[in-house]
Amino acid sequence: MKKLVSVLLTLCLCLAAFGALAETTLKLGVYPEEVATDAIASHETYIEKYSAQYPDVTVERAHYKYSTDTFVPMAEAGTVPTVFESWFTEPKKLIGGQFIADITDELEARGWLSKMNPSIRTLMSDENGRVYGVPRDAYALGLMLNAELFEDAGLVDENGIPLYPKTWEELAETAKTIKDATGSAGLCLLAKDNAGGWHFSNIAWAFGATLENQDADGKWIANLNSAEAVAAMQYVKDLKWKYDVLTADPTSEDWGTGFTQLGTGAAAMYIAANDAVNMPTQQNGLAVDKLMMCGIPAGPGGQYSLMGGTPYFFAANATPDEINAALDYLVIMGKAPELTDDAIEGLRVDAKNRKENGIPNIVEFPAWSDPELVAKRQEIISEYSNVDARMFQPYFDAVATEGNLRMEEPQNAQEMYAELTKVLQAVVTDENADVQALMDTASANLQQILDEQVNK
Repeated sequence: MKKLVSVLLTLCLCLAAFGALAETTLKLGVYPEEVATDAIASHETYIEKYSAQYPDVTVERAHYKYSTDTFVPMAEAGTVPTVFESWFTEPKKLIGGQFIADITDELEARGWLSKMNPSIRTLMSDENGRVYGVPRDAYALGLMLNAELFEDAGLVDENGIPLYPKTWEELAETAKTIKDATGSAGLCLLAKDNAGGWHFSNIAWAFGATLENQDADGKWIANLNSAEAVAAMQYVKDLKWKYDVLTADPTSEDWGTGFTQLGTGAAAMYIAANDAVNMPTQQNGLAVDKLMMCGIPAGPGGQYSLMGGTPYFFAANATPDEINAALDYLVIMGKAPELTDDAIEGLRVDAKNRKENGIPNIVEFPAWSDPELVAKRQEIISEYSNVDARMFQPYFDAVATEGNLRMEEPQNAQEMYAELTKVLQAVVTDENADVQALMDTASANLQQILDEQVNK
């Protein structure tokens, strides 16, 4: 009898050990930071549903905000959360460094690969077509307008729709008309951090610039000091010193303050994307029917909209079970190309909340291009419509025009933005700043970065 008990005890211990080994831990890097109380409440609901469906998975709340300064050391130490958010500027660098997991097989098994926007899939793939991430969302830059200021300046048509600028020259003139008529800045330009260089790159493209080139040998060449890029920076300088249409101190303006300036009526125009319509409205008080969006103005080099977004990546040391656990969590969140009951309910709750909280209900940029998913989203948005479509159609027309969408520069974009922001800071604080010399220095600095990190 004692022997039988001993065998049973040993069997139980083995089964317990097997269970412990079989249990999967999901380190949830997408869990919100402490100050985001509403988002935390949403995630707690997701976790409750997730745990009920997947009781063998242990969820660890492991908020991580991606940073180029902290990520590589974490990846080398193996401490990156199972799933985390980054930027569309990062895939090639992270794939090349083997810092993130290849999830092609997991996506193929789920049937997700064919549902991903082809441009985004290419962006997150290596040279062999292996895929390393999925999109949380995508965006394309446009121009947000405070319709009240346009009305006050008499710049509306017979239907009350703002007469938006179609070229950069028209933007300068429109901005001056608004500044003279209302006292508010015509445009909020960013010159505090990398976001300044990010916005400027879209302006530079319109002037005909390509900010990075690759030579016949495959070497990447910085091109920040081309005639076209210098002309774009001179235009920015003119906005400050010739037209005087910017906010008081562009060097204090970052992504968030730009929406504050627009929403409160301190500025009439601001470069921004469709995924942030809550910022001037819900966050900063602009009435939902007083926000308009149009395309980025055209320049001598054409009209472009920078396309970017937020991808989900997965730790390089994540196991297939951990990757699948993370993908299952994305389904619960409604961030996957699956029309589950939970996903549809999530879309409906989001649209209802937007209508109740004064956030424009407009269509998303299609990170997932599955027709059934796109149609369902449009159906729900129409059900909770709260804006005049004419206030956003110029934006959607612009980003839908063939050839207008353009991905960010392919190598070390964040470092490039930092160099461009240094120039922006100089030209908006010094009327005598030498634009050519500043762009020469910025280009040389970027070339050094490219040589050290890419052209090895």
